[in-house]
Amino acid sequence: MALKQVSSNKCFEGFQKVFEHDSAELKCKMKFGIYLPPKAETGKCPVLYWLSGLTCTEQNFITKAAFQQAAAEHGLIVVAPDTSPRGCNIEGEDESWDFGTGAGFYVDATEDPWKTNYRMYSYIKDELPKLINANFPTDPERMSIFGHSMGGHGALILALKNPGKYKSVSAFAPICNPIQCQWGKKALGGYLGPDASKWEAYDATQLVKSYSGSRLDILIDQGKDDQFLSAGQLLPDNFIAACTEQKIPVVFRLQQAGYDHSYFFIASFINDHIKHHAKYLNA
Repeated sequence: MALKQVSSNKCFEGFQKVFEHDSAELKCKMKFGIYLPPKAETGKCPVLYWLSGLTCTEQNFITKAAFQQAAAEHGLIVVAPDTSPRGCNIEGEDESWDFGTGAGFYVDATEDPWKTNYRMYSYIKDELPKLINANFPTDPERMSIFGHSMGGHGALILALKNPGKYKSVSAFAPICNPIQCQWGKKALGGYLGPDASKWEAYDATQLVKSYSGSRLDILIDQGKDDQFLSAGQLLPDNFIAACTEQKIPVVFRLQQAGYDHSYFFIASFINDHIKHHAKYLNA
């Protein structure tokens, strides 16, 4: 599959690049950011996938999160895809910020008119890693995943639905229990239809209740002054309770007053997350 380089910038002796490709899964052109650490010039590196939140593209993380120095130091390739298909000309895809364009929710849609293009789950799970492994100096056996908000939801469900695929998982302010919040009900109802029992397959709190795979050490950071925490969109307490019941290790850090839902919050703690993943990826 052909890759077209969109941009390349030297950064901490490595390169922050953006590529475009035609996605077979999403049936449109997609972009992703990829940071190649200095170590990638001489050997294979593990890969850490980042999933962004609502309204984001591949640009938000690579320009705002300040992760590159830590990735360079730990020798990690970091891949940041877009959050939804683009330009599919589906009626209604640009009507709201929390559904359609920029809001793929990392599910495989089953409802018309979304089911042809909105297959972000399969894109992240299968198509993108195959593309990355075929074109960059990766070690396919060493892969981890993390994300923010809607992307935190995506990271958690991908790790829980695919035991052993990812060495580690972490999240910033994830949507932990989408079947119980307004964002989730709108997205899952739109993409998967009105039968709420089908939504549970993409809900981290529900998935953890039946998880029986290899050990996962989950790290979650949450800002105390996150407006979406107080609005009941994130519901981390439900996820922590389910993890505790199942004896699945989760480190939940409620960061002090003042930290919100923004990339300033992410940049403040990104190094801890890179270290968390490096511990497993470089073991």
